[in-house]
Amino acid sequence: MVDDVGPGTIGRGEPLKGAHLTVTSKEFTEQLVLGAIMGIAFEAAGADVLDRTGIQGSIGAREAVKSGDADAMYEYTGTAWITYLGNGTPITDPQQQWQAVREADAKNGLTWLPPSALDNTYALAMNEANFKKYRTRTLSEVAALARSDPKAVTLCVESEFANRADGLPGMEKAYGMSVPAGNVTQMDTGIIYTQVAKGSCTYGEVFTTDGRIKSMHLTIMADDRKFFPNYNVAPEINTKALHEYPAIATVLDPITKKLNNSVAQTLNAKVDVDGEDPHQVALDWMKQEGFVKGG
Repeated sequence: MVDDVGPGTIGRGEPLKGAHLTVTSKEFTEQLVLGAIMGIAFEAAGADVLDRTGIQGSIGAREAVKSGDADAMYEYTGTAWITYLGNGTPITDPQQQWQAVREADAKNGLTWLPPSALDNTYALAMNEANFKKYRTRTLSEVAALARSDPKAVTLCVESEFANRADGLPGMEKAYGMSVPAGNVTQMDTGIIYTQVAKGSCTYGEVFTTDGRIKSMHLTIMADDRKFFPNYNVAPEINTKALHEYPAIATVLDPITKKLNNSVAQTLNAKVDVDGEDPHQVALDWMKQEGFVKGG
């Protein structure tokens, strides 16, 4: 990374001067922005940063940090707990979920720093017209509507969500919801948002931090029974790298504390809706928040 940035509220005294750090991420928008945020933070603190963001698939980026090919990334607690660590049941309290992942991953040579409020989990969303018509605000109310008016509840979902235990089958079981197979249409993620916005289906499976939720004025149904796992973002650091450069933790902590779903939706929309470059979006936000100067 070659951003011309210096310390703002983070990185004062350049505590990472002389460090050569590699940041990584997965390949989707939010991850590209978060990877850039992390790299820019390290640069401002004086480090030379190698950009290895945009690795395909979840496992590749994690393995890079685990093996030491990369030093750090922003990762999701629920993904680690279920996908990497092989647990079948999520922990409903977000802080306890992070703590469990932190403890389990310590033996894998990975250190999890404190988590953010950014929770990129599954949700069902509907457009304004359908919200005015049906007035559902929670998944329990969607289940009640499915019982009282079965034709009203049509779903647009990804094929993965349709078959995952932490997706549609589990959600139906948890809420006592029964949606006939004929009312469920499987499609690619991107198409779901446009179909829900048009009203082709009453509810669509979305990710809670997606920028299109705001731009398309969709309403999220609250997961009132806390069925979906917590996917809070937290820095996942190669433990050896953290021992060598403990300042990594103090540099990242104020940034992580600022991240939440509203920030993520705004930044993701700049990329997915407005067509801006993820790295530029990250840089603009870091400057706007006063974390870094210059650039």
